[in-house]
Amino acid sequence: MQADSHLGAANQFTKFKIEYLEGSIADCFQRQSQAHSQRLALKTRDRQLTYGELNREINRAAHAILRISPKNNDPVAVLCKPGASSVIAIFAVLKSGRPFVPVDCSLPAEKLVRIVRDFTPHIVCSDQVNLQLANQLVPNPVGVINIDRVDTGLPETTPVLTTDPSDLAFIHYTSGSTGEPKGVMANHRTEIHNIMTNTNALRVVPDDRISLVRSYNVGATRDTLLALLNGAALLPLDLKDASMDLGRWLSEENITIFTCVTSLFRLAVKNITAQNPFPNLRVIHVGGEAISKGDVELFKRHFSDSCLFVARLGLSETETLTYYFITKQTEISGEHVPVGYPLEGNEILIVDEKGNDVGVNQIGEILVRSRYLATGYWRQPELTRTKFVPNPKDADVRTYITGDLGYRMLDGCLVHVGRKDFQVKIRGHRVELSAVEKALLDISQVKQAALRSWQDSRGAHRLVAYVVPQDNRALDIGEVRCLLEEKLPSYMLPSWYVRLDSLPLTPGGKVDRTALPLPEIARPQLATPYIEPETDVEKALCNICAEVLGVDRIGVNDNFFDLGCDSLLATRIASHIMETFTPRRSVNTYQVPTVSKLADFLSQHENHPDEAATIARILLQIESIPSKEIEMVLEERTGRRNRA
Repeated sequence: MQADSHLGAANQFTKFKIEYLEGSIADCFQRQSQAHSQRLALKTRDRQLTYGELNREINRAAHAILRISPKNNDPVAVLCKPGASSVIAIFAVLKSGRPFVPVDCSLPAEKLVRIVRDFTPHIVCSDQVNLQLANQLVPNPVGVINIDRVDTGLPETTPVLTTDPSDLAFIHYTSGSTGEPKGVMANHRTEIHNIMTNTNALRVVPDDRISLVRSYNVGATRDTLLALLNGAALLPLDLKDASMDLGRWLSEENITIFTCVTSLFRLAVKNITAQNPFPNLRVIHVGGEAISKGDVELFKRHFSDSCLFVARLGLSETETLTYYFITKQTEISGEHVPVGYPLEGNEILIVDEKGNDVGVNQIGEILVRSRYLATGYWRQPELTRTKFVPNPKDADVRTYITGDLGYRMLDGCLVHVGRKDFQVKIRGHRVELSAVEKALLDISQVKQAALRSWQDSRGAHRLVAYVVPQDNRALDIGEVRCLLEEKLPSYMLPSWYVRLDSLPLTPGGKVDRTALPLPEIARPQLATPYIEPETDVEKALCNICAEVLGVDRIGVNDNFFDLGCDSLLATRIASHIMETFTPRRSVNTYQVPTVSKLADFLSQHENHPDEAATIARILLQIESIPSKEIEMVLEERTGRRNRA
């Protein structure tokens, strides 16, 4: 569908010029920094930089890199927490004529070592917080640059270098089919083309304020470039900051383009009570996970008539491939929300097992034919040849075999229905189920294991581990989780564990995943004994946390993360506590991960003596009232208090 009438609000829009494709990403940024030197470029919680100020800091950091080593094609590691330092580091590396590799410092040590060992950086850009980690991770580096302490005496002028558009721009690591590091390479021309198609489709203008809530994946890089190659403002938010409510932040910062994975969109709208609280938000750009009809209804219920909800399909190995613009009038007739129509420069093919085109409304594998695909996989030429098929008629055009399934509607609109293999998307991250199963089987308590993705009551995809213990022993979930945390990033950790005597099998002897039972809401077996809540505050907190985590009961000493809590659910718990009890200090669920510790926290930080106990008694008294009415009572009470 056309979105001109809605995107027309961006009245300063001018098309991204196609001639920029023959330059570099650094050239495009330099052009914007000169045209908009006094305009806001970057705003974080503790820093605010104009394009001129940001450009000068980037230039100094680029000269610091070049002082260590002249321009070459060796990738530079970026080990910074999300925010100003990481943005400065990325563009400094590009201005030094090198590709950058963002490394997520929160990954388990084993995973970090494998990634760094795979691309063996000689130069590392770090911030002050991760400086020690950078020195530990990289053996004998040529240089480690502290982006927060760059020599102020270095030149603030742009280094005079020439970067060819075909040169490598970055490497992003994703989990491969075996769980081993897999670096996806992209050159400057491909990424500039991606920004051009996104800019022109969304009509991005310098007045836009664009969110950056994803970290260390290709989506985060593209969000950054979408803003800073268009003279717009980029506003990063670290979602691990428990004091920040995402919905409130979007409103207070006047975000105009909110780009995120689907689960974050749900989090943003969770506590909305006012009518149309985001008057400046014109585009909600959602992807990375399947969008449900419920998500569309949330959009229609909470956002203004002029706002667009944009579904999309994009992969690390491709550009953004399709857009589907949804307005308040859009009706979703089928089971799936469409991902839309191909953007300029990409041809979408749907084929059967033999590679033949399938008909309309027939499910097949999605292939992408384009001259703007990723270069390939770092140091994996065989995998590159398998997944990126050359075109004998045009050497610049290749076909990427996605492994995703979908079908084309009668009008050409694409519908994505899932993965061909056992990969799933969890909170925007691609997860290989076999990699998690392998990690489980490495644990001595576990005899057999199988993984499956289930959709919880909020529509989010969560991992469920089905485990057969060794010798029918009791399963210590807390210990299993701790052992997995040493091997896997947080998004790959199962939310639920189901103990089985044996795994269901097909007649062929393979695990029958369709026969795996739905996880129950009962509290799982934990090493921590169940202790009932005693005080009103503990009882109210147990009710709140059990509802968020989707279990029937919680003991006061149960660790939330042993009950399936993840970063998003931790944020939801903190948001509930802040909204209900309004303590003087923000709740960090990672620091107080039990009801007992939460109760102690509230008693230490309540605004008035016995306030937490009074609120808890009110909650318990209205426990039998339907949940919607409870929300109305709490909304009225908290609203009155805020007005007072």
